[in-house]
Amino acid sequence: MIRFPRIAAATALALSVGAGAAAEEGPSVDTVLATVNGVEITVGHLIVSHQSLPEQFRQLPPETLFDPLLEQLIEQTALMMQGSEDDLTTAERVALENDRRAVIANSVLTRATEGAVTDESLATAYEAFVAEFEAEGPVPEFNASHIIVETEAEAQALREELDAGADFADLAREHSTDGAAVGGGSLGWFGPGVMIPEFESAVMAMEPGDIEGPLETQFGWHLVRLNDTRVSTAPELDEVRTQLQESIQREAAVAEVARVLQGVEVSRNADAADPSVIGRMDLLDD
Repeated sequence: MIRFPRIAAATALALSVGAGAAAEEGPSVDTVLATVNGVEITVGHLIVSHQSLPEQFRQLPPETLFDPLLEQLIEQTALMMQGSEDDLTTAERVALENDRRAVIANSVLTRATEGAVTDESLATAYEAFVAEFEAEGPVPEFNASHIIVETEAEAQALREELDAGADFADLAREHSTDGAAVGGGSLGWFGPGVMIPEFESAVMAMEPGDIEGPLETQFGWHLVRLNDTRVSTAPELDEVRTQLQESIQREAAVAEVARVLQGVEVSRNADAADPSVIGRMDLLDD
């Protein structure tokens, strides 16, 4: 596998786009960036090469990566011309076969799934989602605020201020030690299983407007105010649109695989090898 020798240098020097990057306005995937003995290297090749980089490199500015990526493709093309598939080792040949199968298979699945998401299929999926949501029954949700401090004595002193009429949010902003202090101690809406058991038990036993505490948990000493309660309802379509689209596409992919398998003849001979064979890299040695 060819390494990417220029990435480190490019990162350090932050290379700007050279003449090769100054392509015509509005380049297409077929815009030629270089040729090697007549073999074209296009914008498309550069895009795919960029996508194959590790995440930390893909986050670098395009002007830092453009020239090094193009040079790598030029080098790879030149080196490719010095060899042939007949020169590949067994491991390299098998890897190439696997990669070819994977790319074509993914293309088939993409074509099968890209048209699966329609207004009709999305509406049907959402109806099923709502029906399942409602079948689980009503789920209570709570809106609470808290003040958290390190000691019971601190919590008790603040409780006495609250009982004397002090504003909960003001005390939270002044004394609470967690991030919710900025919002006056507000924890927003949450359902069962979100908070730790001691906290949840206290909230579930309260009525809106009640203040509970000092209450000890593993995080410290709390004063808790229940602001409101409600029963959860199914989210609107726009809130779960992406989730439903992905589900529809997954189902379409599964259906396409099943359809394809029904149309081919498969002969399995798994007993010919022990499962441990998958770790036998020595079998690929030439």
